[in-house]
Parts: sequence; C-alpha cells; structure tokens
Amino acid sequence: MNMTKRERRTFTDEFKNQMVQLYFNGKRKSDIIREYDLTASALDKWIKQSQSTGSFREKDNRTPEEEELIKLRKENQQLKMENDIFKASSADLRTKVNVIKNNSHKYSVSALCKVLQISRSTYYYEAKEKLDESSLATAIIDIFKASRNNYGTRKIKIELAKRNYHISRRRIGRIMKQEGLVSNYTVAQYKPHVDKYNESNVANLVSRKFDEQPHLNVVVSDLTYVRVGLSWNYICVLIDLFNREIIGFSAGRNKDAGLVSKAFASVKTNLNNIQVFHTDRGNEFKNKVIDETLETFSIKRSLSMKGCPYDNAVAEATFKLIKTEFVKGYVFQSLDELKLELSDYVHWFNNHRIHSSLGYLSPNEYKSNHLKKVV
Repeated sequence: MNMTKRERRTFTDEFKNQMVQLYFNGKRKSDIIREYDLTASALDKWIKQSQSTGSFREKDNRTPEEEELIKLRKENQQLKMENDIFKASSADLRTKVNVIKNNSHKYSVSALCKVLQISRSTYYYEAKEKLDESSLATAIIDIFKASRNNYGTRKIKIELAKRNYHISRRRIGRIMKQEGLVSNYTVAQYKPHVDKYNESNVANLVSRKFDEQPHLNVVVSDLTYVRVGLSWNYICVLIDLFNREIIGFSAGRNKDAGLVSKAFASVKTNLNNIQVFHTDRGNEFKNKVIDETLETFSIKRSLSMKGCPYDNAVAEATFKLIKTEFVKGYVFQSLDELKLELSDYVHWFNNHRIHSSLGYLSPNEYKSNHLKKVV
C-alpha cells in the first residue's frame, strides 16, 4: 500500500485565530477540519492556546517542566561556550572580534559578546570591512547629480548596489546631509489624513456587474432589523452572485462586526474560495475585525459608492424578499426562535424558491446544472 506522506504546512497566527473564531462563532470542528484540511489535534491545540494564554507562540504555552529543560540546555551550552573562549577573555579587542567571528557558527553572536564583555554594536562595527567614506561620498554625489537632483536615499541605495556599495539608507542620508544634497521631491512633512469608513478610497470592484459571475467570485452582504419581542434584533446574510444563494447567515442583538463574523462562520466551504466581498460602507463591514478576516483568507474588499444603494442592488433586493416573505407582520418571541426560523427560511430559499433571474430555478438547482457544464 502506498502511503503518501502528508506535506508539512505552516500557518500564521492570523490564520489560527480565524479558525478559532470560526469555532467560537458556531462552526463545527468537523466542518473546519474538512474545509481547511486541518488535523483535529492542531485545531484542538489552537483552541486550547486561545483559551489559556491567548497566544499561539510555543514559548507562551510551555509547561514549567519544558521551561526548566530549556533553561538547563542553555546553561549547558553557556558553559561549553565559556570553556571554548576562556583564553580570549583577557585579549585585546581585535582578538575578541576574531574569536567571535570564528565561533559564530556554533554560538549566537549575542552570547559570545556577553562572555567576552563587548557590545554587539562594537563587534558589528569592528567586524565589517571599513568603507572609504570619501569614495562613497563621491559616488553618492555622482549618482545624485546624474539623477538631476531627483533621487532620494532609496534610489541612491539601489544605484550604489550596482557599484558594489552595500550600505544603509540612514548612512546615505547622513552623507547627503553633510554634502548639502536635497532631492527635488523633499517637501515639508504633514500628518496624513485618515479616511473615515464612509470616505474610504477602497474601490468598487463589482461596478454593478451582478450577472454571469463565476461561482464564489463575488459575495455580497447586508444587514437588516427584525422585531424580537419588544426590541429590534438584526440578521446578516452573505449572497453568492453566481446563483443568488445565501451561503452564510447570522442573527443577533447587535448590528456590528461580530454579526458579520458569525455569518462567515456559517459558510460551508473554505473561505479562501471567495474572491471578492462587496458591501456598502457601514461600520459593521469596514472595520479591523472584518479586515483581518478578509486579509487572512485573501479576499478582496469592494465597497459601494457613498450613499448609492444601486451599487449593492442584489443584497438590497434579497433583503426586500426577506422582509416581505419572512419578516413582514411577524414578531419573533426570542432570539433563539429567530435563529431557528431564519435557518428554515434560508433552506427553503436556497433549495425550493425559484428566481426569475435564474430562469425560474432555485439557487441550488441553478448551481447543480451550471457547475456540471463547467466540469
């Protein structure tokens, strides 16, 4: 029997956090493991780390015994290192620098500097080859004049590298200041203006192209209010423009990013499959929480133009249907009742309700027919 070895994967802290949040927002462990090709032990470990320390770094989740073992290993390595370089401890600076150079493949430079009692900055300064500053200044002046006084430190550094000068932009800047070289692009610095959410320059990637979109290429979303008892609650839906299917939904007491996150958690597919997420400019969509979700799953953001409901017309039209068919004239007695009835309505909407825009097919019938043709 051929046993294919599972390829080792690495995950960012942001990804781990999103998986944990999907679980806390109600997504089943088995669904998360299947949709994102994870192991149960890895997901359990991330959930435990999130609940215990709030950190996914191994060093923050070590047991006291593991910490003690690491400490003993470090002390043992320290003793070996001190024994190796003991004779150089009373030597002159140049000898110490050479000892560190010769042993840096075995021990860290920081530890060697500590034992030999010299600072790391001194070591790095003494260890690097000294560059003739006069020839360097001449090269910088030459490049700057050739650029017609336009280049700054970034471009000068690139040009210097072509001449085998590899130095920092800070050093270039210091020499430029000494030589009185000021780029034509140097202007007074001002604090940048921070856009408010409804002034954001995020583009409208959809541009009202609602029809003939590929499967999961564009997902649109919106929220609306629902009467629950004597107060208002809210529902959020995620709609795939491909077949107008409601692929995610949630209900809650607050109109906020948490409600949107729970809708994402209910999606029954890997969120990396979604290409674009399009909404209006409400606070519940344009915020750090949703930004982190979109960034983790490489989903592009698209926003409607300020004050223009036509840019999110499909979501608006879907909510008009929901208000007419599901909300109108009905007062839910509790949030649990709302969630139960909403789940039932979404199932009917996706599997049985025919849509004129889909040739009078239900969303799932349309998807089944058209994805077969693609295959």
